[in-house]
Amino acid sequence: MKYKAIDQDDILVLQEIVGADFLIPKQELEEDYAHDELQTVHAWPDCLVQVKNKDQISQIMKYAYRMNIPVTVRGSGTGLVGGCVPIEGGILLDTSKMNRFVELDPINMTLRVEPGVLLMEIYEYVEKEGFFYAPDPGEKSATIGGNIATNAGGMRAMKYGVTRDWVRGLEVVLPNGELVSFGGKVVKNSSGYALKDLLIGSEGTLGIIVEATLKLIPLPKYSASMLIPFPNRIQAVSAVPKIITHHVLPTAVEFLEKESLRFSEEYLGKKIPHAQYDAYLLITYDGNTQSEIDYDIQRISELCVNTLGAIDVYLIDTDERKQSVWSARGAFLEAIKASTTQIDECDVVLPRSMISEYLDFTQQLSQSLQVRIPYFGHVGDGNLHIYFCKDDLEDQKWNELLTKGFEQMYQKAFELGGKVSGEHGIGYAKKSYLKEQVGPTQIQLMKGIKDTFDPTYILNPGKVIQ
Repeated sequence: MKYKAIDQDDILVLQEIVGADFLIPKQELEEDYAHDELQTVHAWPDCLVQVKNKDQISQIMKYAYRMNIPVTVRGSGTGLVGGCVPIEGGILLDTSKMNRFVELDPINMTLRVEPGVLLMEIYEYVEKEGFFYAPDPGEKSATIGGNIATNAGGMRAMKYGVTRDWVRGLEVVLPNGELVSFGGKVVKNSSGYALKDLLIGSEGTLGIIVEATLKLIPLPKYSASMLIPFPNRIQAVSAVPKIITHHVLPTAVEFLEKESLRFSEEYLGKKIPHAQYDAYLLITYDGNTQSEIDYDIQRISELCVNTLGAIDVYLIDTDERKQSVWSARGAFLEAIKASTTQIDECDVVLPRSMISEYLDFTQQLSQSLQVRIPYFGHVGDGNLHIYFCKDDLEDQKWNELLTKGFEQMYQKAFELGGKVSGEHGIGYAKKSYLKEQVGPTQIQLMKGIKDTFDPTYILNPGKVIQ
């Protein structure tokens, strides 16, 4: 695809829209703007434009559409597949300053926000009013716009669903600059094609989210977690389906191993309670009465110890223990990154029944390639996060082993009925694996959707299916 290179005339037009202080040319940009959190994909924009409202975005897109200038949207830059990296240069559109809470509607139980509001800010804002926004991706400093663009999942997905399930409406600027609304505050909507849901998870390739209407529910009053050690990984993972079908639906079920906990202990500089065992499940329940929580915990504790082979059940019910254990779980990615020189991630999702077999394969692959491959995962919904660690490998050897390892990992996932990504998306880094899995017919259907929304392919070019 041939795009127009940005020149001084374009810079002047963009400055007229946003102001000279909010346009930063390439030569003055910090290196962070050339990559995302994982840093596996690098490319520089011709300029960074910081927008403050949807009208500015509309004007910029009208100009970019007319001049055939590529535009890539960026929020906090916490993605892991190069989705916010400007592969074709052009304009990097920073929406992080669009961070207003527009409206909290207690009757319809919705929250309207701009895309630059951070996930952790949403939690704080609604919970003090007695409401709950359930999606719980690991990176709380991510923007809600980025969460919606990738359909982020998180640890509470098995009970409450993913981001898509919590978006009632979107206001979007299309690549031609037109402002369009999809959905709204309504609970049910069978009015034509589900275009709102099509935009969610499209990774900024179809439109630019400028406002979102989010679903809220009453805040659960009580919650408690259990850290349950098992003799080995197989018993821990095999226990999950039986726990879920025991008529007590957990909020979250996380799988941990001693190695991952050790990384977190070293990274956080503190000991994690009960971290001496080989494999664990970390299970959370929430509800509106303490007796409800106590009943859930008692039933699952008895099931795990008496039937499923658990060594013990440790109740994580004090604020101190919750902070210790969940901060360790939340730090896994950063801890693994800190343990090596470079990482890349395989973010597969599998049927729950296939997790143990897949992890067996992962360990075998680690031994055959002689590459360290730590992992953890949301075993309640089948989403695993598997990390290849470079350690002291030379660049050429690392790239060879990474390519070979990823091909085998994804092929095994496909054989077991899995998918390329559970929550991080395709971006730039995983395009080839998506094409291999879904085949030419689905890719052509996706390209047809892209052609309809963005016929000149100026919006986030080079991503997902391009």
